[in-house]
Amino acid sequence: MIEEKNVNLRIIPPAKYLPGAVLAVAAFLIIFLAAAAYTKIIEGRYVGQSSQYKNTISVSGEGKVVAKPDISQVSLSVISDAATVAAAQKDNTDKMNKITQAMKDLGVKEEDLKTTSYSVMPRYQYISGRSDIIGYEVVQNLDVKIRDLTKVGDVLSKAATAGANQVGSLTFTFDNPEAQQNEARAKAIEQAKQKAGDLAKSLGVSLGKITSFNESSAGQPIPMYASDARGQGGGGGVVPQIQAGQNEIIIDVNLTYEIY
Repeated sequence: MIEEKNVNLRIIPPAKYLPGAVLAVAAFLIIFLAAAAYTKIIEGRYVGQSSQYKNTISVSGEGKVVAKPDISQVSLSVISDAATVAAAQKDNTDKMNKITQAMKDLGVKEEDLKTTSYSVMPRYQYISGRSDIIGYEVVQNLDVKIRDLTKVGDVLSKAATAGANQVGSLTFTFDNPEAQQNEARAKAIEQAKQKAGDLAKSLGVSLGKITSFNESSAGQPIPMYASDARGQGGGGGVVPQIQAGQNEIIIDVNLTYEIY
């Protein structure tokens, strides 16, 4: 005889357990992604260190070239004072035109003459706290590039005779300095490489590739300034003896090598 038993089945609706399951899965995913991200950070930290913290040495070198300059540059100015703007401008223009023509007569080319500034300013007189305009001043500056260095003295003398009453910034330099700079740079790099080789030998290490290069230059021409010639009758008459001398071009470099 078969014994009958009553079996009670209880069906739990999905709405009862589904939110909990979703939360559990979401928590698991968050923990998994956080662990993966942390692993990547650790890996990246070590990868960065392998390329960032290599052993290096740095050495410097200096290259110097001494050469005779091939051009000269000078600034010629005309300063005119008059009671009116028109009178000051006329005086200034007449003198500057004479200076320009004198430069051309000496063989200076049109492209080597450059007007760098032109200004008109009132002149004031201050009496008992009151300022009155008593005239005007016109200033014009002309830069001249002199390619024939034997004519530098003639340029200065003729400019003063033609009306230039201020001369300044006389310099001797190179029209194309790249050749001297390249030579100085090559000397500096060679010296730095020699230092690196000697240092590596002393330390018992081997040189790898160059990781950085820095360069700086010196030895620029120093301008010579002439005094203001206003009120001295315009000067001229005597040709000054101007010596060009020699210029130094100096390049400093710094090389950084990997070592192993």
